[in-house]
Amino acid sequence: MAGDLPEYYFRIRENGAAVFKVDTENRQRRIEMEEIAIVNVRNGNIKPHGDRKLTGEETAIVTDWLEKRVATLAARDIDDIFRAIDHMNLTTQWVQSKATDAQLDDVTDSLLLAMHDLRSVLVRKKAERLMKGPETDE
Repeated sequence: MAGDLPEYYFRIRENGAAVFKVDTENRQRRIEMEEIAIVNVRNGNIKPHGDRKLTGEETAIVTDWLEKRVATLAARDIDDIFRAIDHMNLTTQWVQSKATDAQLDDVTDSLLLAMHDLRSVLVRKKAERLMKGPETDE
C-alpha cells in the first residue's frame, strides 16, 4: 500500500490547498506528512511553509497542480451554470404544472427579482461584447 501513495498530498482549502510531502520511509513505517507550502488558487501564490525553501522539483509539482486545479474549477463553474439552466427549466415546469397558489406566493417575488437581476447583467454584458466587436487572436 505505501508504495502506491503519491509523494505529495494537496489538502484542498477554500482558496487553494495546503501541500504536504508524504513520507513512508521512516523507522516506524508510518505515513508522515510534512506541510511544505500553501497554494492560493485565486492569485497563484505559492508560499513555503515556515522557513522551508521549496526545491525546483517541488515548485514544478505545485505549479502543475495549481494549473490543473484552476482548469478544474473553471470547468465546474461552467457545469454549475448549465445545471442552473436545467434547474430553471425544471422550475418553470413545476410552476406550470405542480405549484400551489401558496407555494407561488412564497417564491414568486424572489424568483422575479433574481431573474430580473440576471437578465439585466446578461443584457449589459452582451451589449459590452457587441460594442467591442469581433475579437482577434494575436
